[in-house]
Amino acid sequence: MSSLPIIVAPMFLVSNPAMVIEASKAGAIGSFPLLNARPATVCAEWLQNIKEALPTEPWAVNFICHPVANARFEEDLQLIERHQPPIVITSLGHPKRVIEIVHGYGGKVYADVANVKHAEKSAATGVDGLILVCAGAGGHGGQLNPFGFVSAVKKFFKGTIILSGSMSSGADVLAAQIIGADYAYMGTRFLACDEGDAPEDYKKMVIDSKTDDILYTDAFSGVHVNVLIPSLLKEGIDPSTLKPREDIDLSHLVNAKAWRDIWSAGHGVTNIQQRESVREICGTLQEEYEAAKQQIIAVQPQ
Repeated sequence: MSSLPIIVAPMFLVSNPAMVIEASKAGAIGSFPLLNARPATVCAEWLQNIKEALPTEPWAVNFICHPVANARFEEDLQLIERHQPPIVITSLGHPKRVIEIVHGYGGKVYADVANVKHAEKSAATGVDGLILVCAGAGGHGGQLNPFGFVSAVKKFFKGTIILSGSMSSGADVLAAQIIGADYAYMGTRFLACDEGDAPEDYKKMVIDSKTDDILYTDAFSGVHVNVLIPSLLKEGIDPSTLKPREDIDLSHLVNAKAWRDIWSAGHGVTNIQQRESVREICGTLQEEYEAAKQQIIAVQPQ
């Protein structure tokens, strides 16, 4: 059990072993997408390095469990079985095979979902936790309000609930717990960290951006995503000319080229004001979290 109830979300092309290790050592739970490490031999090295650095601390990997979208499906399953990450976060597809493997060595499987229907389907597969992706999340943000989403899911699911969307402070983490979540799922807050693999221009753009700089669009893949408008402008794309895409192309989930020039961030971007290390960010979040708890105690009726 981590001391800071935060999972540092696995960010495509950004998260790496240094981020995972520093986050988990600082009391949160670090994670990375398996497809960030290419080829699979590099991924095996990443997993081994993290496992050696974190013999007792929790950490996680993200696995695309769709055999068509993920050309490395079988290889990644073998890597999970061999290196036994404590937590596997699944995206897309049916998680049955990964559940069998992970439960076989005593690990946990969390599935990310963006609506109640998907939450019900994932819960029925036997996952240990659900990541509820709400409005304002970086990357593929949902559309539901967290109050309604958490309430609806708790009516049929008794496992771990992780809340995602717009959270970027320790007070946000406490608020997530108050409405029924066990963890906050936080990615945008760590986009500009020193250790991350985001390009320097991306990190600077995140620091300079406000909520108004984020566009929620399905123009690129048919799936709604929150993108930074300045990243569109630098590529000569006029946001006002974007049109909804009629078909759904899931290749963007595994295609690095799709994310190299168009950058994403969530509504919590306003809290990122400077470059910091992962450990410094976690320290700030811990202080804010404790201060928020004291504030609640202070306003209790006497």
